[in-house]
Amino acid sequence: MLFAAGLGTRLRPLTDHTPKALVKVAGQPLFDIVVNRLRSHGCSHIVANVHHFAQQIIDHVAQKDWGIRIDISDESDRLLDTGGGLKKALPLFNPAMPVLIHNVDIMSNANLRQFYAEHSDNAATLLVSERPTQRYLLFDADMRLVGWTNISTGEVRTPYADLDVAKCRKLAFSGIHIIRPDIVAPLLKDYPEAFPIMDLYLQNCHKIHIKGVVMDNLKLLDVGKQQTLDAAEKFVKELS
Repeated sequence: MLFAAGLGTRLRPLTDHTPKALVKVAGQPLFDIVVNRLRSHGCSHIVANVHHFAQQIIDHVAQKDWGIRIDISDESDRLLDTGGGLKKALPLFNPAMPVLIHNVDIMSNANLRQFYAEHSDNAATLLVSERPTQRYLLFDADMRLVGWTNISTGEVRTPYADLDVAKCRKLAFSGIHIIRPDIVAPLLKDYPEAFPIMDLYLQNCHKIHIKGVVMDNLKLLDVGKQQTLDAAEKFVKELS
């Protein structure tokens, strides 16, 4: 699942007339960079959700042979956020196979083939890292998700009434994760049409196994704002 529906507000004015997924880095749209990377790691079927300038992405997908199947989950009428986007797109997937989810504006050197092969048994598996941020996911000693915190405000979200945040491992989410449709789909039925996927994770982590995975030597770049475009170009060249 390729999340490509976002408004890309942090990339304005580039996204005033172009969807974030088609913003170019090193001469290539972000969409192409992520699709080619997924394909090189063994992916044979991608569902991409679209909203902002949706038709541009639909036309872009139709213009060439990608070597793999790419389906579109069209959110033109309403942006559904990550949770709603997954809920709408799930019927397009094989319900018996885990789904790797990847944000279109995330670049990494992660071995996605290995990540998918080794960590698809959990209800959800989140690729996380020890990088500085204001918002962290919280994990116990077994790397099971137990909550979330904003260290600048002190806010904590968790289903555990007695959670000791000081004893938790604080890790940053990468925008790359795996879900098991057979476990997650029944839960999604109780959620609204539009909502963030993290709500699902944080509200159910005490009932289903949601694990975090830290990869050695992980390099990750969020190409979400203009200031990161130069770094992204260098990143792409290093990965190629």
